[in-house]
Amino acid sequence: MTRKRRRLYIVGGFMLIFATAAALVLMAFEENIVFFYSPTELARKMEQQPIPPDRRLRIGGLVEEGSVSRDKDGITILFRVTDTVEVVPVRFRGLLPDLFREGQGIVAEGSMAMDGSFVATEVLAKHDETYMPKEVADALKEAGQWQGDHE
Repeated sequence: MTRKRRRLYIVGGFMLIFATAAALVLMAFEENIVFFYSPTELARKMEQQPIPPDRRLRIGGLVEEGSVSRDKDGITILFRVTDTVEVVPVRFRGLLPDLFREGQGIVAEGSMAMDGSFVATEVLAKHDETYMPKEVADALKEAGQWQGDHE
């Protein structure tokens, strides 16, 4: 085996190891990626291709006025999230943040149910009168409904 061929094998081996490591890292990240959607983006996405029920995602918007209620079991909270264009029904089983209320900006993490509703495993609400999650603010700006005085 010549020197040139040996060097070529060594470089090829390192490239193979590097490509394998990169592929493993990307696969690990893919499992932890959580996509964010506004209700309008989610409706568009669902029209194109249904989101699998096991796919984790986040939705954000405003809690629709008059939409908060409890299910028959007394533990599950039902409400709707809107960006003033589209509405997504949400089911959440657990304790809501103290600042959760109608008209409030929220981000919910969970997955889509087969009936088209969103099953939240976590609900986050804004923490003071000037904060709005960036994703929610951007979605409201895109919909032309932003009423904040800050960027």
